[in-house]
Amino acid sequence: MKLTKKTHACVRLEKDGRSLVVDPGGYTEEDATRGATAILVTHEHPDHFSEERLRAALDADPATTVWTLRSVAAQLSAAYPGRIRTVGHGDTFSVAGFDIEVHGELHAVIHPDIPRITNVGFLVDGSVFHPGDALTVPGRPVDTLMLPVHAPWNKISEVIDYVREVGPRRAYDIHDALLTDLARPLYDRQIGSLGGAEHLRLAPGGTADL
Repeated sequence: MKLTKKTHACVRLEKDGRSLVVDPGGYTEEDATRGATAILVTHEHPDHFSEERLRAALDADPATTVWTLRSVAAQLSAAYPGRIRTVGHGDTFSVAGFDIEVHGELHAVIHPDIPRITNVGFLVDGSVFHPGDALTVPGRPVDTLMLPVHAPWNKISEVIDYVREVGPRRAYDIHDALLTDLARPLYDRQIGSLGGAEHLRLAPGGTADL
């Protein structure tokens, strides 16, 4: 499986000539979904879900499907009947040659005064886990964790403890568009030395074979 990091929370996974894109939001490159067989969206926040970009992807390729939670699906289903699939915690499905498990139900707490919305994470081929905006533990071994390192709802001690609890072989940074270059060495050092897993970072457009 080939991993390509896109800006912020978006990643692209490719296998056997087919591709899967997770969370192409407003911070992500406009071409992030080009050629994608399927698109997964963890929740409705605009840094993870851009309605305009998803509509453009669906219009560009009649074979593309979107798998997401109800709040996102409701914004697209009427215009694309049969191509927007609603999923929730505990669901499993196969798409684009990948086997997907859905884990999690709620977005992490930003502040007690802000109502929590639904958020799901996607475990791909039992190997790669993208949690969206939550520190969801999938409850089974994970080779590769897509690690949300910087957000209004987390702090580095929580990120480190999350890596420890999931216990992956490796963790790649995501949700990092607002993290400055000045802070990155500190995050790299602390997560790498304390998380208990290989800690890795790709620049936007960077790739790795998993």
